[in-house]
Order: sequence, then structure tokens, then C-alpha cells
Amino acid sequence: MKLANGAEYIESLRRLSPKIYYKGKRIKDVTRHPATAPHVRSAAMTYALANKEKYKDLATAASHLTGRTISRFTHVHQNIGDLIGKIKLLRLLGQKTGTCFQRCVGLDGINAVYSVAYEIDQKHGTGYLERFKAWLIHIQDENRMVVGAMTDPKGDRSKSPADQPDPDQYVHVVERRKDGVVIRGAKLHMTGAVNSHDILVMPTTALDERSKNYAIVCAMPIDTPGVTLIFGRQAGDDRRDHRERIDVGKPRFGVVGGEAVIAFEDVFVPNERIFMNGETDHTGTLVYRFAAHHRANYGACKTGLMDVLTGAVSYLAQIQGTAQGSHIKDKVTEMIHLSETLYSSSIACSAEGNPTPSGAYLVDTMLANVCKQNVTRFHFEVARLATDIAGGFLATMPSEYDLKSEDVGHLVKKYFVGVSTIPVEDRIKIGRLIEALTGGTAMVESMHGAGSPQAQRIMIFREGKLGEKIRLAKKLAGIPQ
Repeated sequence: MKLANGAEYIESLRRLSPKIYYKGKRIKDVTRHPATAPHVRSAAMTYALANKEKYKDLATAASHLTGRTISRFTHVHQNIGDLIGKIKLLRLLGQKTGTCFQRCVGLDGINAVYSVAYEIDQKHGTGYLERFKAWLIHIQDENRMVVGAMTDPKGDRSKSPADQPDPDQYVHVVERRKDGVVIRGAKLHMTGAVNSHDILVMPTTALDERSKNYAIVCAMPIDTPGVTLIFGRQAGDDRRDHRERIDVGKPRFGVVGGEAVIAFEDVFVPNERIFMNGETDHTGTLVYRFAAHHRANYGACKTGLMDVLTGAVSYLAQIQGTAQGSHIKDKVTEMIHLSETLYSSSIACSAEGNPTPSGAYLVDTMLANVCKQNVTRFHFEVARLATDIAGGFLATMPSEYDLKSEDVGHLVKKYFVGVSTIPVEDRIKIGRLIEALTGGTAMVESMHGAGSPQAQRIMIFREGKLGEKIRLAKKLAGIPQ
């Protein structure tokens, strides 16, 4: 792998020239800007672990295309072990960063496109998979970070892409040339976009023949002409802008994933980077497989965050002298129970995975949707228990400016003391960490990342095999089939 560690990854970003805006101004260096640098460091952890002997087996894999050692985040799953290895890696990274490390969407896109490109070729006689393999080998050998770009603005959601008053509400082809296509539109909520090397564009929904121009899968470097990124605001970002340390909660790493809008303004994509072009009959399968892979992830990465939150609130209880209370122990026990239950969902859908016709493995889609549905409940319940244990202190902490003030610092240290052997500064630091893990963007992402709760419920009902369950019941009741 060309980019072998976190430092090399960060340096590689400085050689790019993407068009990125934040709060109305252009960012020239995402590795140094206070709004984006924490997200760069989070993603860098995926490179750092691959370089450590202790974690190498989890963080790397052998490419089925070249046999070379590659990052697991660029690997096409070849067996159950690969699916489970990914889950274990994601929990570990969640524990190490306490946030989103941003490479999952690209990984899930790679796996979905690989299997679907094979099936398009089989049905239509196209050559998409060989193109995709050539691109993927480049991504693997260079160890490039890929942002999976799926979610469109959608405009009027009561209308299909072809019926939108503004056709740009979904990414679409506006011109076809002999050597490629020109696309226009946007993708929203793109995790890790500003610190990725490449974009993998995919349709966001199943499409009909009227929407052929929207059935486009393609890839391009992040600094391709016509690509503009707008970095989203996050809870507490002004604290980062002012270089505060204690009050941001996690001074080294980001709040969630550093989401951005990616706008495509007449972007040219050459043929060798096009992996679907009008084959609407395969768009539903692509979205379905991508969503299953991505929903399986949440029971792992979010469990890692919940591990950190459980540790943080347990330490705060020690500081406040309440750790031995039976009600505190009971709530912490419930936090651990919910975390492990959620993790077991990720392991289960991976262990029940099966190969697609291409040979690439896919998780059990029913269990993946159950996993993500549990995330929308369990993570919030763990956060509720954490804020219950922490108490009102969590909402009324003085700022680090007050803590360090010559005028009132002594009052903060006097009246925010807990157990006398632990500094007040530690109590405020751990309180801010809990605040960062339970508020704002972090919880919204748990609810709506990888699709809203209703999207999972639709899939759970669709895959519930109700007909089979009815037959089982009728047979036991002695009712003729």
C-alpha cells in the first residue's frame, strides 16, 4: 500500500486541490483547518492501525485481485471471515476515536458496485466489472480513501426523479460523448467527503426506464473540475474554530463524520470510470445491497462509541462519589447489555452472509436491517442512561475560560469538586466528552445514517417471510394449506 500510515495519508491530502467551502469561505488545507482537521485525524486512525502489528490482521486483507496486502477498507469480501473481520475492526475504531472514521460508506459502495457490475455484464453484455476492477486495483494499491456518494437531495419526494421540476435534484447524465459522460446534480450528507481522495457516485433509489439518465455509477478524484464541496456545521464547531481544548469534549477527533454537500456542475467522467450507465433494472439491487452492508456496520461502530460513553459516565460517577450506588450499577449494567446486544446483531448478520453470483459476500439482509433498527433505539437509550447518571452538571458546566480565569477560576474549582483526589478539570473534561457523545449530530446520525428507521421497517416487513410463517401456523393448527 502506498499510503502506509496516518502521517502519509495526511500528507497525501495536502497534495490535492479540492474546492471546499465552510461558513462561506474556501478551505485551502483540510488537514489544518480547525473544522476539518479532527475528521482527518479520525480517518487517519484507519491507516495507523493497519501499520501496527497488533491490529494488522483486522485492518488489512489480501486482495483477491492481486494477492497484495491492502487496507480492509478497500477489500471485496470473499468469505464470512471477511464480513466478521470488518465488524470487529469497526468496533475497535469506534473505541479508538469515539467518533466516525468515515471509510465505511466507500467500502460498502465498493462491495455493492462490484457484485452488481458483474450481474449487469452477465445480463447486458457490458464490460463494467473489468473497468471497476482496474479502478479498484488503483484504489487498493494507493490505499486511497473513497467517499461513497449515494444520497440525493430528492427535491419534491412525492415525485420520481424524472418528474422533478428541477432535474438536478438527483444526479443525472446531461450529455453523452464517445469518451464519457457529463453529470450534474448533488449528493448530501456525505461522510468524510472533504478528506477523501475519490468519489464513488451511485443512484439513491430504484429507477424505472423513464429515469435512465439517473442510473449512473461512476468514480472521480475529489478535485475533479466542476466538483464543489460544502462542509456542514456541527454541534460545538465554534468551540473548535476558537481552538478550545476542554470544551470540545474530543479535542483530537471529530464529532461525527464531517458531512458535506457534493455538487456536480457539469462534471466530465471518462468511460473507464463508468460502472453503470442507464441499466435501471439493476439500480434497486445496488441500493439494496449497499444499504444492507452499511446497516450491518452500525451495530459495530456505534457499539465502539457506546463503550467509550459507558466508560466516561462510569468514571464521572466515581468522581462524583456515586459509583457504588445500586441504581448506578444497574444503569451501567443496562448500558453494557444494550451495547453487547447491538454488537451481536452485527456479528449475526455477518455470520449468516452468503456469496453473490460475483463471488463477493453479502450480509444477511434481514438481520442487517434489524441491526440498524436496534441502533435507532439502543444508542438513544444508552445516551439517556448516561445523561441520567451524569446529572444536571452535564448541562450547566462552566467553560474552560471560566475554569482558567484569574477572577472566577477559584470558584469553579471550589464548587465543582467531587472526590477530593480527582481534579475538577478532569470532571469537566469527562463531562464535555459525555456531552459530545450524547448530543447534536452524533445522535441524529445514529437515527438517520444508512436510512431512516422507516426504511429498515419496510425491509424487515418485506423480508419477514410472512407467507411461510402463516403456513407454519396453519399446519400446527390443523388447517388445510
